[in-house]
Amino acid sequence: MLSYTPQTIAHILNELRKVIVGQDDAIEQILVAMLAEGHALIEGVPGTAKTLTIKTLARIIGAHFTRIQFTPDLMPSDVTGTNVFNMQTSQFSLRHGPIFTDILLADEINRTPPKTQAALLEAMEERQVTIDGERYLLSPLFTVLATENPIEYEGTYPLPEAQLDRFLLKIVIEYPTAEAELEIISRWDHGFNARRLEDVDIVALEDVAAIQHCRAEVRALRLEAGVQKYIVEVIRKTRSHSTVLYGASPRAAVALLLCSKALAAIRGREFVTPDDIRDIAVPVLRHRIALRAEAELEGATTDVVIADIIKSVEVPR
Repeated sequence: MLSYTPQTIAHILNELRKVIVGQDDAIEQILVAMLAEGHALIEGVPGTAKTLTIKTLARIIGAHFTRIQFTPDLMPSDVTGTNVFNMQTSQFSLRHGPIFTDILLADEINRTPPKTQAALLEAMEERQVTIDGERYLLSPLFTVLATENPIEYEGTYPLPEAQLDRFLLKIVIEYPTAEAELEIISRWDHGFNARRLEDVDIVALEDVAAIQHCRAEVRALRLEAGVQKYIVEVIRKTRSHSTVLYGASPRAAVALLLCSKALAAIRGREFVTPDDIRDIAVPVLRHRIALRAEAELEGATTDVVIADIIKSVEVPR
């Protein structure tokens, strides 16, 4: 029974809209990642409120927020932390890195070398880090929201497939509509300043464990057998489509299951429908399949191929 999630999500959306304009789809997908206990890769050109959305969300849910600006000279220890020798006690003590947080904004994650990118792998998969052979647990709320710029590739390091697969969703933020952009201009003209977020009247959730309660309700949702089969058929179709070089793995099927449950809960339902699966399939799968070179030369994109696959799979009755 969804007793907690609908009112919590309604509050979060209401508070986010005080700051963010015209990005409702992206906001919904970020909340899906949060409720499904996953991480998200957010792609968009500079200036489309990626960082602002994440900072605002952290304030609303009362989460500890840390930002890492990824650069070519960033070292793994700059992310995880390192043991430092204390001259007074003649002992080593751990200096925690920014990864010890609730919400980690990995800004322009593709600008750092693979060695540093790999420092996130253990944390994203197991919510722990190992430093000098010692294991340290991270926050139960630990979530990586990474950003990347889709138009600048010089000096970047493409994320390896193993790391891409650790992201539950790949969210693409588009330019706002003309009406939304006019609203943004109007707000700034009336005194809003994204650099002074503390001046915005944001009401945080009263219960610091609210997200954990919502996650428990999402986990408790169950899918009908026909809907489960629908997910499997969609995933398997990605492996046989004529334009696909390699399709989605069983991990992608699990991701689609978890995200569809979270989306149903956000929409206030205690059950998942095929519509939930169709609506979340593109961000779940777009970074998990690769197209054949000849298909890309003909202008095919993963989003279009996934939409085509969805149309070709029979919907359960």
